[in-house]
Amino acid sequence: MKLAGIVGTNSDRSTNRKLLQFMAKHFADKADIEVLEIKALPAFNEPEDKAAPAAVAAFSQKIAEADAVIIATPEYDHTIPAPLASALEWIAYTSRVLINKPVMIVGASLGALGTSRAQSHLRQILDAPELKARVMPGTEFLLGHSEQVLDDQANLNNPEKVVELEEHFDEFLEFVHLTKQLVKPADTERKKSFIWEEWLKA
Repeated sequence: MKLAGIVGTNSDRSTNRKLLQFMAKHFADKADIEVLEIKALPAFNEPEDKAAPAAVAAFSQKIAEADAVIIATPEYDHTIPAPLASALEWIAYTSRVLINKPVMIVGASLGALGTSRAQSHLRQILDAPELKARVMPGTEFLLGHSEQVLDDQANLNNPEKVVELEEHFDEFLEFVHLTKQLVKPADTERKKSFIWEEWLKA
């Protein structure tokens, strides 16, 4: 199975990047996880021709080619970072490649509480008509004190959290298989053609 892991920040010292790198190593026998950066993407600026800049188009293509997506988000001011919101806006306005795509959300934070508010907000965003991702329900992976438990080699040095992550990941792989059986290509194409202006006229 091919997965795209999105680092939900442009910070060079992000422990969310390390978390995805750990997942790519730890689950290499179950899935091929490619870690994708958003730091090279321009800030969203609505283009009149709805054409995506080259960096955005390449980023979207990686997501399109993946069976599913993992998003690792920090929490800034009780929500997701602006660069992640910008990346999602580009996708919503151009390729819409997240429609019906299975998504797993994880998050690491320097404090004790993890990223629960940001994860909750991200679920709401991913349910927008232009995104409509299939987010795995019922689970949250919250990694607190992430600088203490993720080392420079992206090893997660907390056995209990490793077991928890393994359980969530196995559930996610099952969720991906189930989603593929349930989702019809026609439904995906119908949702991709959604236009707000026409909806407002109805």
